[in-house]
Amino acid sequence: MQTLISAPDLLAALQAPASARPWVLLDCGFDLADPAAGERAYAAGHLPGAHYAHLDRDLSGPKAPAGQPARGRHPLPARDTLAATAGRWGVAPGVQVVAYDAQGGPYAARAWWLLRWLGHADVAVLDGGTAAWLAAGGALTAAAPAHWEPQPPYPPCPAGMPTIDAPALLAALGQVALLDARAPERFRGDVEPLDPVAGHIPGAVNRFFKHNLQADGRFKAAAALQAEFAALASPGQRVVQQCGSGVTACHNLLAMAHAGLGDSTLYPGSWSEWCGDTGLPTARG
Repeated sequence: MQTLISAPDLLAALQAPASARPWVLLDCGFDLADPAAGERAYAAGHLPGAHYAHLDRDLSGPKAPAGQPARGRHPLPARDTLAATAGRWGVAPGVQVVAYDAQGGPYAARAWWLLRWLGHADVAVLDGGTAAWLAAGGALTAAAPAHWEPQPPYPPCPAGMPTIDAPALLAALGQVALLDARAPERFRGDVEPLDPVAGHIPGAVNRFFKHNLQADGRFKAAAALQAEFAALASPGQRVVQQCGSGVTACHNLLAMAHAGLGDSTLYPGSWSEWCGDTGLPTARG
């Protein structure tokens, strides 16, 4: 499973005999306004056996030191660091990983993208997250994971997902379909609660990541997503995904992959990196 897994399917898989293939579950719940909230929620109750993946510590690298060029609020971790983290969770070739959160999937999608980027294909996001798990009859526990086997660092592999940096994106503006996953009011520049400059990258089109979801928090049908994303790019046009810091953009990447539209390109630094460089153009409205 490489895009989404339903809660009933996950429940059935985890109840299969112990001789079945190993599974690793990652609880990725997070709150940008309260970075400790996800860990508190995990401690109160999580899917049995799940490890906690912290956005800042586990799913991002360090920010640029003061006085150096901006790298965005959530830079990609170094590949060897991510490989060691994945191994600590028990991720190895042949292991099925399922990531989830309780916020509609953006943080789980970040974990999905990072493991794909690392070269691990067998990773999926729990469709509907914690709420879907409970609705399917699944239980939560406060117990720490037991009976898991940490692995060596994930073996080196070519990057499994494409990325683009700011200079290359600047040169490609007007040629690529650039999708911004932030809320419309942030995209327009009406408000900016997180970054020092309001607005967006010139030529970007707003595709709010929550538009990938149904009212119940599960992803829309693949056919519906395919039609919606096809309307945002010309046939054969390269699609580049960005957001505020390279996190919610992964939700759009996941939605496109689930819709059968392939792997689009992530701009990891996103608006938080772009707006930190006064030499780069910006737009509002």
